[in-house]
Order: sequence, then C-alpha cells, then structure tokens
Amino acid sequence: MTTAVVPSLSKFDAAGEPAGTVVAPAVFAVHPHAHAVYLAVVAQLSNARVGTASTKTKGEVSGGGRKPWRQKHTGRARQGSTRAPQWPGGGISFGPRPRKYPKDLPRGIRRLALRSVLAAKMKDGRVVVVNRPVLDPPKTKTIASLLAKLGTEGAVVFVGDGRDEGLLRACRNLPRVRVAMAADVSVYDLLNASRIMVTAEALASLAKRCGPEDVHAS
Repeated sequence: MTTAVVPSLSKFDAAGEPAGTVVAPAVFAVHPHAHAVYLAVVAQLSNARVGTASTKTKGEVSGGGRKPWRQKHTGRARQGSTRAPQWPGGGISFGPRPRKYPKDLPRGIRRLALRSVLAAKMKDGRVVVVNRPVLDPPKTKTIASLLAKLGTEGAVVFVGDGRDEGLLRACRNLPRVRVAMAADVSVYDLLNASRIMVTAEALASLAKRCGPEDVHAS
C-alpha cells in the first residue's frame, strides 16, 4: 500500500499575515478512509438524539373505565373500553416510547475517522495554522478582521489547544464560526467546516489524539 505525502500547511500570524508554511505531522500522511468517516458521523448524530418521543397506551389514557355496552345481543362488535386503540381518543399500539440511540465505535475507527477527515481537509488546502490571536479585550471585530484577511467563506472551526474564554466571547456573535478544543473537536464539525484554523499546539494535540500510525487508510 502506498503512503500519502505529508501535507504542508499555510501559516499566518495573529493579524492574518502570511508567516510561511508548516509541515503537518506524519500521522496525517494517509489516504482518507471514507467509510470510517461515515461510521463516525452516524455514531455522533445517533448519540446526540434526544429520544423523547412518547405516546400513551390504552392503560395510560384517562377515562374508559366502563364497558361501553353489554357483551352480547346488541348487534355490535364487543368492546371493553372506549380507550382501546381503535377508538378516537384511545391509546396508541406500539407507538414511540422514550429511548436512547447509543452507538459506539472501536478506538481505532474513531482515530482513523479523525485522521482521515483532517488529511482530506489538508489535501484540499482547507487547514491553516494560525497564531493564537491576542484578544484584550475580546472583540468580535478582531476575529472578523482576521477571517476577512484569510478570505474565509462558509463555516469555520477554530481549534485551540485549551479552553479560551476570550476567543469564545469574541466568536459567539459570528454565526458560522465555531470554537473547539483539540481534545474534543468532532469529526462532524471538521467535516462541515469549509476552513479549519488551528494553532500549532492544537495541531500537535490533534496528531497525538489520532494515535500511532497503526491503522492505515486506503
């Protein structure tokens, strides 16, 4: 199996000016595995389902305690309750009940999916390394100016190495900008982003999270 070329990423300073290139960690030199990404997205969306849909059975619907008519000699079908499923206002047979939709993936598949989506984005030039912006005080226009200089369009994910309250405050009024940490950013978020902005420290953390090169993508 051939090994993909290690991609080079464009680097920018905190003001959005070009600052050279950065060679991505070797763990991202893989051919993206589309099915692993599919499994990761399905698992994430399934685990995010609330599952609160609920209906009442005939035993839970109020009323209907009296038999509507006697059993025999009426010319009508026998009925035991007006809250049976065939009656208007009756209970529901086999309706939805509150439940969970858990899906789990092996750790190797989760790593492969994250590695694949990042490798694909890097190959398309949609991942850039940006120095952590200095936000004192945190202003939305500072991040908006940075995005304008980088020429970003569509959804943007800013991945940092740790929680940055200033960056969160500066980005919360930008509807298509999401701030995430390298430790918990999801495959779904990365897949939907048209541009991924990552700090050098976060890039190293993502490479570590993707694990050793023991799972090959084809």
